[in-house]
Amino acid sequence: MLTEDHAQMARDFLAASEQGFDAGDVVQGSQKLWRAATHAMMAVAIRRGWEHDGHRALKEAAERLSDEYDDVRIRYEFGIAEKFRNNFHLNTMPGFEIDGDRPKVHDLVHRVLALL
Repeated sequence: MLTEDHAQMARDFLAASEQGFDAGDVVQGSQKLWRAATHAMMAVAIRRGWEHDGHRALKEAAERLSDEYDDVRIRYEFGIAEKFRNNFHLNTMPGFEIDGDRPKVHDLVHRVLALL
């Protein structure tokens, strides 16, 4: 899959996550929000020739970007995206946390895609 394909998938999953949350489906909204973050990170990793297969590789890509741009928000917001991954599996995030953290993952996706 090409960089542009992953970037578009990130945008599509971001929109789909909002539809899921708006419909009250927190589990599917969480999964799609996580997938938006992963596809954004994959797009940048592919563009830079970095490993991009698997959770560990994406986490390392977030760390590298955070260090490269001296931007701790990339690392921090990727960690928040991971909470939505866990919520997809366990459905344990309280509503106030979901509402407060969703915009941070949106910010991550938009900022990472802007690096392309």
